[in-house]
Amino acid sequence: MRKFIHVDMDAFYVSVEMRDNPLLRNKPVAVGGKSDKRGVLSTCNYIARGFGVHSAMPTIVAKRLCPNLIIVPGRMKAYQDVSNKMREIFSRYTSLIEPLSLDEAYLDVTESPLFSGSATLIAQDIRRTIYSELGLTASAGVAPLKFIAKIASDINKPNGQYLVQPDQVISFIEQLPLKKIPGVGKVTQGKLEKLGFQTGQDIRNCDQSLLFKHFGKFGVSLWKKCQGIDERGVQTSRIRKSIAVERTFSRNLTNIDELMKYLKAELIPSLEERASKHLNSRLIDKIGVKVKFEDFRQTTKEMKANNLDISILDNLLKEAWERRQGKSARLLGIFIAFKANDAISRQLALDFEKTS
Repeated sequence: MRKFIHVDMDAFYVSVEMRDNPLLRNKPVAVGGKSDKRGVLSTCNYIARGFGVHSAMPTIVAKRLCPNLIIVPGRMKAYQDVSNKMREIFSRYTSLIEPLSLDEAYLDVTESPLFSGSATLIAQDIRRTIYSELGLTASAGVAPLKFIAKIASDINKPNGQYLVQPDQVISFIEQLPLKKIPGVGKVTQGKLEKLGFQTGQDIRNCDQSLLFKHFGKFGVSLWKKCQGIDERGVQTSRIRKSIAVERTFSRNLTNIDELMKYLKAELIPSLEERASKHLNSRLIDKIGVKVKFEDFRQTTKEMKANNLDISILDNLLKEAWERRQGKSARLLGIFIAFKANDAISRQLALDFEKTS
């Protein structure tokens, strides 16, 4: 039986800010966008969450809920530095590490001899080390399946951990609200509820073919998870699937010509710069456009393409703009998605060219 730990830092960005500026402690604090009505929060501390504030919330709404909320700008370099130190700490316990983002990672400690092989004690020591060396708290989930370890890490937040023993897996899944399972977003949750599915037990009792009919491959994956089947190990190297850039405007734009001008003058050059180091070894599969309207509805249009074709992006933007329902635009974004599993074959082709 494998032993997974999912480590998740507590309110990471804002915790770094409070650590580095003691004057922020014991006050409602958020990291994110501008302090005016155009901003959006990246994250907030647990004091602010007590007022109903949460990540991705517009600044104007957050200030209405919590008038004393202190908003500080993000410092990505500082967060990356802390993240690198966290990963060095993880490496003291195992070489099987799968970072998910700057502030969370999976660890496989199945073969670790530390603490007589106890994943629970290893997780406790990782959290203790993070606090003593970095001055930050982390939560952890311990389980024999990856997705359960991730869910478990959220149960005793902040600064806690939760263990799901092998013989507790099925009972844990049966009582689990489906929205807690990674990959089940609001749209999927709504579709599941319409079919009468609320918990893991509901999925366990249904026919796999029904889920495949309504959800395709994801339905099969969900069914397997709810049977206690998750054969995935940690991925020590992750291949980037996409790159995106987006901007929130200082004022809402009401004219598509303004959007197109901004797309060509600002977003495309920015995306080309960000993607340049990847395009030597990756092939583009599709490109797309995202528009967020003044009422915060957003729409995405994408199309198969092998390069960042401006004419395709123009057409996609026009199609997205037709969905505005009379609303102006507050945000515009573009993205490229890479072809799956092409990195190795592309590199082999490049190596062949060099030797031929």
